[in-house]
Formats: sequence, structure tokens, C-alpha cells
Amino acid sequence: MTTDLSLKHINKLAIPALIGGISEPILSLTDTAVVGNMELNATESLAAVGIVATFLSMLIWVFGQTRSAISSIISQYLGANRLPEVKSLPAQAITIVVLISLLILAITFPFSRQIFKLYNASGLILEYCVEYFRIRIFGFPFTLFTIGVFGAFRGLQNTFYPMVIAIIGCVSNVLLDVVLVYGVEGFIPAMNIQGAAYASVIAQILMALISAFYLYQKTPLPLVATWPLNKEIKKFTFMVLNLFVRTIALNVTLYFGSSYATSYGANYIAAYTIAINLWFLGAFLIDGYASAGNILSGKLLGGKRYHDLIQLSNKLIIYGIVVGTIMALIGTATYSSIGRIFTDDEAVLQEFYKVFWMILAMQPLCALAFIFDGMFKGMGKMKYLRNLLLVATFGVFIPVLLFVDYLNLQLYGIFIALTVWIIARGIPLIVKFRKLFLPLAQKA
Repeated sequence: MTTDLSLKHINKLAIPALIGGISEPILSLTDTAVVGNMELNATESLAAVGIVATFLSMLIWVFGQTRSAISSIISQYLGANRLPEVKSLPAQAITIVVLISLLILAITFPFSRQIFKLYNASGLILEYCVEYFRIRIFGFPFTLFTIGVFGAFRGLQNTFYPMVIAIIGCVSNVLLDVVLVYGVEGFIPAMNIQGAAYASVIAQILMALISAFYLYQKTPLPLVATWPLNKEIKKFTFMVLNLFVRTIALNVTLYFGSSYATSYGANYIAAYTIAINLWFLGAFLIDGYASAGNILSGKLLGGKRYHDLIQLSNKLIIYGIVVGTIMALIGTATYSSIGRIFTDDEAVLQEFYKVFWMILAMQPLCALAFIFDGMFKGMGKMKYLRNLLLVATFGVFIPVLLFVDYLNLQLYGIFIALTVWIIARGIPLIVKFRKLFLPLAQKA
């Protein structure tokens, strides 16, 4: 089975994946922008949205690893011309993770106050965290269902339908945010931060319903789980467990960043919320090419096409750095105005503009780390990804963060630690990839 590695074909996968991948950060950014411009307690509400978004991102990234595992297995079997052997796997995997998500919902809902106290939230910020979370958490199972379906489409080398689903979800969320947060005079009362939460949940439910429809109509994969369990369910489980541990380590990083920013004061956590959500947006934009690497690398590995794997990696390095640099240049050109999209609070903007340049400078580094991260996921090398992130988080990020906090660098310090963390993630992946596949490519 041949695989086209031209820029046109890579973009055919990457651009829809890019658009589809930004759905979650756009949901959070929309809430951030709309809530940050409310008349009632905008700064406290913005801080609460940021804290809750950090926690929900942790849950989504931890339990949403089914996407990478499903995509890896399906793409490798597709490359080996053995797809019928794993047709039952996606529905079984999605059912398992949705059941787990319902358990997580049942556990976190009654303990939401205690959870957000761990993020140093207190007073009005804590009350808003609880209020916002107890609505948004009900969208969690629907989000995981959608993510699982996206994994199935990626494994089949299709990023178009996930893009369509994501666009519908984002547009509906933006419209609902404006209507429910600010209200419509005479028809719908302003619901403030609760409105932002309801808007997100409705959008997540809509995306799940459309995902189910497309999976049923556009793929050979069944929508309903059947018995017996697929022979690859064990491999899938170990992949997810490795990614689970890895993502816990990733979210330890995000937790410490959010917690330290909160401890510096309301203006700092509000500025950090804007900054980190823009960083997430940049990460998901780059993830379009990481997704192309994920999709194609699994297929090439399944077909034992090692020379093409090397060629793919070389092309994606160039494309990723170019995309990261373009994003940095766009951010630089709009530097003085972008913060005001999210808030008019001058104290918050002052802290945000101090560190925004660091986020822009990180983009090319992020591109390298995320692209090779995607390739390793596509090839099923989850154990190495797990070990690398454990070292990067506990051996690099936390020690650096403690040191810069001691120096009282505040938000500067947090983003210095994040930059070093990205470097510690990216460089070893490139070295490991070439060590693994250059010898195999030379033998082929």
C-alpha cells in the first residue's frame, strides 16, 4: 500500500486536523473572552474559568488518550492491510472510557470545593469555580465520546469529518456564550458565568451526537460495542495506561503553573489564564502537523516503510518550525491589542503583556516537541513518551519552577520553567527517533 508524503497530502491531513484540534482551546478561549468582559466581577470570574479549565483539561487529556491509542492501532493495521481484524476495537474502547468518565463525574461533583481549594482558590473565586465546574463537568462524557470517534477517523487517515464536527461545536459555543452570558433583553436573562458553562455543555453534546452520526454513516466501523473483546484490547489498555501516567505528569506541570499563579494574586491568575489559553491555542494549531505525523507514522510503521518514516520526520520538522514561526510573527504584529480581546482590566493586562513575548518565542520549540510526540504516539511508543515526560516534569520543570519562585520572578518564572520543560521533551524525542529508525532505513 503506497502512502503519499507530498506537502499537498500532508496538508490534506494536517489542515483539517489543525482546525478540528483547536475546538477545545477555542471553547475555553471563548469562555475566557466573554466572561472577561462581563460587567459583574469579571476579573474573579475570569480567574475561576482559568482554574476550572486547567482542571478539566487535565481530565480530558488524561482520559482522552483513547484517541491516540485507537488511532495508532487502526492506522498500523490499515498500513498492514488487516483492518477487518480490529473493526470492533473503537466502539469497545469508547464505551469503556465513557463509563469511566461517568464515574469521574460522580466522584468530582460533590468534592468540587475541595478540588479547587487545592488550586489556592478562595473567596469569590472559589465560589465561581464551584458554580462553573458543577455545570461544565456534565459535558465531560460527551467530550470523551467525541475524542474517541476522532481517534477512529484519524486511524482511517480521515481528518475531514472531525474538522466538520469541531467547526459546528465551536460556532454553536460562541453563539450560545454570547446569548447565555450576556442575555437577550426581554427574552433571556443574563446568566453570567453559569451561561458560559451551559454554552460549553450544549456544544459538547451537539458534537457527540454529530460524531455518532458520522461514525455510523461514513466508516466501516460499528457504533455499538459488541462481545467478545477485540484481541488488541490488551495492547490498547497498556497504551492508555502509559499515556495515563504520562498525562498525569503533564498535568502536574499545569497544576503547579496554575497554583503558583493563583498564589501571586487575582491579577496574576487572570493574566496567566489568558496567556496559558493562548499557549494552548498555539499548541493545538501546531498539533495539525503533529496529527499528520501521528496518522502517517502509524501507517508507515505498519507497512515497515522505515525510509519513508525518516523522510516524513524531516518534512514535518521543516513544516512545524515554519508554522511555529508564522504564529510567533502574527502574535508579535498584534501584540498590543490581543490582550484586550479578553479583558479591559489594566492591572491584568500589565501582567499579561510582560510574559506574552515568551509564549511567542516558545512556538518553534513547541512545534518540534509536539510533532515528534505525535509521531511516537502514532507508532505506539507510549512507554518511552511516559518515561520522558516523567523526567521532564519531575526532574526539570518542578526544580526550575521552585528556583524561579525563590527568585520571585512570578509569571516570568512560570513561563521560564515551561520553556525549559518543552526543550526537555522535544530534543530527546528527535534523538531517539533517529537512533531507532536510521539503521532500519539503511537496511531496507
